[in-house]
Amino acid sequence: NKSNIVTSMKAIRCHRFAAFAASQGNKNDRPQLLKKFLPLRSVLSLDDDVPRPQITKPNQVLIETYYAGVQYPDALQAQGLYQVKPPLPYTPGLDVSGVVVESSNIHFSAGDRVMATTTQHGGTGACAEYCLLPSDLVWKVPSHVHLSFVANLGRNFFASYHSLKVIGNINSNSLVLVDGASGGVGMATIELAKAMGAKVIAGVSSEEKIQPPLSVGADKVLVYGRNKDSYKAFKNEVRKAASNLGHPQGVDLVVDVVQGDLFESALVSCVKPLGTICLVGFTAGQKPIRPGLLLVKEVNVVGSLWGRYAKENPEEHRQNVQQMLSYISGGSIQPRVDRIFPLDDFASAFELFENNQGKGNTVICFKEDAPTISKL
Repeated sequence: NKSNIVTSMKAIRCHRFAAFAASQGNKNDRPQLLKKFLPLRSVLSLDDDVPRPQITKPNQVLIETYYAGVQYPDALQAQGLYQVKPPLPYTPGLDVSGVVVESSNIHFSAGDRVMATTTQHGGTGACAEYCLLPSDLVWKVPSHVHLSFVANLGRNFFASYHSLKVIGNINSNSLVLVDGASGGVGMATIELAKAMGAKVIAGVSSEEKIQPPLSVGADKVLVYGRNKDSYKAFKNEVRKAASNLGHPQGVDLVVDVVQGDLFESALVSCVKPLGTICLVGFTAGQKPIRPGLLLVKEVNVVGSLWGRYAKENPEEHRQNVQQMLSYISGGSIQPRVDRIFPLDDFASAFELFENNQGKGNTVICFKEDAPTISKL
């Protein structure tokens, strides 16, 4: 039996944090932030002597990795700037898709095509030839869906669906505004909101980013630019677009991955009274939020973290993920992969996000899915 013979595997590992000076070994020393970060390529390596995990208890699934997703948080984590700072060395990656090798849970068996999230390891471990995960973090992938399409569901779609469904409680009469709309979470938010029947206004920072949100069904795409004047113009354009889409009081929900000055200069004024802004990320940096402004505008501002909710509501989370897979399987969401990197060029996937060039669904290929599976 292969699983008893093979004891090591290849895995991408991070050996030091790129944003910090190397530790001098004194535990009391605070890590020093470097003025110039090290390139991620210099702190990540493909190691071939990593111990291969083995099933040791009930309800575990051993997956042979075909694709692992890479997103902004993975690059931030390798720099040491993400909220989860794993002990070094560690293997990056929250999202994995592949085929079951072995299972100690009755619902999974060898040969099943699956996707999974490594949340029990703090969103690390996916970028390895094999992943061992609890069965409640593993889902079967419909047979006609290419495994590369679902290797970023956790990072992109889980955050979006949590914001839209659990927090926003949107329906077919809702109007949603999403910024950073050409990025992974932004694109997923448009796709899910449209699948749920809502209307969507998408905001992007520049003209060249308009096409991707349109391609996945945004009703209107507007450019907010990069300064306070362009933010104010964007605010007026959103109000006008909302009115044209039947929502003269403003949008019901904002999914905000940008924050920065855009939040106060535009977003707060785009929401209808008692509407909601979901804070998902801060790609433009964090700026203070004045409570007086929220009071006058009657706006709810809610932090959107799906991880805690998933942990405390495992059944609901499982159903939510199943619903997302149903949207993909049924065609309400056209699954896609934007960039696939071969394993020996894995560092280029991380560099996209390091250089702020990431978009959509970026994956590293450990093993090709069957060509008979449709790749749209």
